[in-house]
Amino acid sequence: QVQLVESGGGLVQAGGSLRLSCAASGYMSSVYTMGWFRQGPGKEREFVAAIDWRGASTYDDSVKARFTISRNNAKNSVYLQMNSLKPEDTAVYYCAGRSSAIVTTRLGYPDWGQGTQVTVSS
Repeated sequence: QVQLVESGGGLVQAGGSLRLSCAASGYMSSVYTMGWFRQGPGKEREFVAAIDWRGASTYDDSVKARFTISRNNAKNSVYLQMNSLKPEDTAVYYCAGRSSAIVTTRLGYPDWGQGTQVTVSS
């Protein structure tokens, strides 16, 4: 069992930045890949970015060049630096973990955090 706890959400104006953090604890060998998903109002939960144990990463096209995912294996943590935020980035952001290579589908991740709200005002 892995526990994932997100932090760092909040309210920011368009064009601003936020940094999300996700701390993992528990059976750490099952978090080879850590990812971020988001769910906006009335929308399905969608893939944002993911990073594997070696540091290889994948991004959704909608956030590429604006968001950066990173991880600190010694601290069992993953981060999402979000720059040039847009109102359409408003969503609850979820941290997720899986025991093998990066996938971009929600169903590929068995472990989830509770989410942190990000609101971008225009």
